[in-house]
Amino acid sequence: MDMEFSFTGIGGPLANMTTIFIEEKEFEAIDFTKKPLKTGVYEYCTFKNCDFSKSDLANITFIESVFEGCNLSLVSLNNTILRDIDFRNSKIIGVRFDNCEDLLLSVSFSGCSLKHSSFYGINMRKTRFEKTNLQDVDFTECNLSAAVFDECDLHGAQFFNTILEKVDFRTSMNYSIDPEANKIKNGKFSMFGLVGLLGKYDIKIY
Repeated sequence: MDMEFSFTGIGGPLANMTTIFIEEKEFEAIDFTKKPLKTGVYEYCTFKNCDFSKSDLANITFIESVFEGCNLSLVSLNNTILRDIDFRNSKIIGVRFDNCEDLLLSVSFSGCSLKHSSFYGINMRKTRFEKTNLQDVDFTECNLSAAVFDECDLHGAQFFNTILEKVDFRTSMNYSIDPEANKIKNGKFSMFGLVGLLGKYDIKIY
């Protein structure tokens, strides 16, 4: 089912404002750099192989939707709502997720590239990152408790004052985490990943 409708405010702060609601719609192979996505609410929608690179997605609400094979590099997410959003095999480089509406943020990533993106200071509890490139991603002051990093590359990722309690890093690689500068109680690490926790001590592990 493909539904699209709009609502126009009658008085107060919604006066003269029209909000577009789109439900259960599939967008495929659309270049949104040439025809920007309309501001509104997108619920149960699927975006496949679409190009959003450098697009302004500010003030748009996405609910229980999927982005698959999309290019979202350098998009603007000021006040954007991402609730129960699944990113699959997408390029999401240099994106400031910390500009999203934090209270409703709920996302997952599988097979994506998030290089140079930022989650600074936001709540990412129980977030799942699967087979995702997280090189040089900023997780400073982020709450990642109970998150899962499954086969991810974390080379250059920044962790400082980050909550990493009960986080699962067992299958991931190249992370460097200072146990004295982060909360890692009950975190899960493999024997091969110990060097990523002890790097500051300049010791050798055999």
